[in-house]
Amino acid sequence: MEKNLKNISKLLSLVLRHQPEFIGVTINENGWTDVDKLIQKLNEKGISADIQIIETIVAENDKKRFVFNNDKSMIRASQGHSIDVDVELEQAVPPPVLYHGTAINNVPLILQKGLQKQSRQYVHLSDNIETAKIVGSRHGLPIVLEIDAAVMCKDGFIFYQSANKVWLTDNVPARFLKECIR
Repeated sequence: MEKNLKNISKLLSLVLRHQPEFIGVTINENGWTDVDKLIQKLNEKGISADIQIIETIVAENDKKRFVFNNDKSMIRASQGHSIDVDVELEQAVPPPVLYHGTAINNVPLILQKGLQKQSRQYVHLSDNIETAKIVGSRHGLPIVLEIDAAVMCKDGFIFYQSANKVWLTDNVPARFLKECIR
């Protein structure tokens, strides 16, 4: 994704996941905002945007962070919100093992206290090591943790899968974690 599109994509992440007021849009209870209003507010902030740019960002975002409704009149982030929204996730059965990438300096605390959602609505997990390693590298020297999702399910933990295939759960207690790779 070219630099300008990448910058707009990062701004959309901020606005649609955390701070809609940053550009003056409203997000409904399911995380949706009006595309035309979003474009208008972006342009008012001096960011040149139109429907083609927004469509390109939605289509080309490598993490598929954004989705349109059926007629492309509304847009929302797939997951990762720190604001209170219900993105209408349905409970799903995960694969037996999931992964979480983090920076190596976070590991001692995580192995002691487990994975917590922090300011987000859920803990984010992936179904493959490569994705987890990429996520972890954003925060420093990466390490991948393995989650025993099968046992978590047996113990009553609930999982969801977002539209962009990220696995989500409320927390992962330390007893379900182990270091996988550095």
